[in-house]
Amino acid sequence: MSEKNGVIYILTNPSFPDYVKIGYADNIEKRLQQLNRSECIPFAFRVYATYQVNSRLSDLKIHAIIDKLNPNLRSIENFNGHKRVREFYAMSPDDAYSILAAIAEIHGCEDKLKLIPPSADQAKAEDTAEDIEEQKKERLAPFAFSLCQIPVGATIEYCNRTDEKSGLTCTVADDHNVEYQGKKWSLSALATMLTQSKWGVAGPRYFKYNGERLNDIRKRLGV
Repeated sequence: MSEKNGVIYILTNPSFPDYVKIGYADNIEKRLQQLNRSECIPFAFRVYATYQVNSRLSDLKIHAIIDKLNPNLRSIENFNGHKRVREFYAMSPDDAYSILAAIAEIHGCEDKLKLIPPSADQAKAEDTAEDIEEQKKERLAPFAFSLCQIPVGATIEYCNRTDEKSGLTCTVADDHNVEYQGKKWSLSALATMLTQSKWGVAGPRYFKYNGERLNDIRKRLGV
């Protein structure tokens, strides 16, 4: 077996929010450049975590562990009669990291495990992807104030994504619209205007009722 310092990596990509990519690279930056060279994916991969190892095939052992725990997590498909087994797993980055953390603890190598925070650009890409997904959900199931137990006439507050208070408020006009400066708006239309976004945004992510974001209320109530 070839011995060389490299890393087992956990990669995330906003294009595939339900999957992580777990693999090995001698040079993680070079591997990222290879993956992100493709124009077939809307967002770039980023490194979520790395675990420094000496064995080039260590990632295969990680794959074997995950496959034994749950063989349904790995992305496998048949294409033109050929079985394609990939390094993508249907799991959260936190769950993938916990596996590496357990292995590092068993081997006394916690110092070789690194959790890497996203850069400003990467965080923005993740926010954009979340907005796109929220908008998709809204188109399928438009936000309804009544389902979120918010009455007509209630005051809701606009806030940006960093949670800074704007002091701007609007009033719930009916089940799907608000009134702002004497005009009726949908949440998404008003949020797009206030954020001065070139693209439509998911309105419930930019408004709070009683200190809680509307999209969080919807998730909490399961509506």
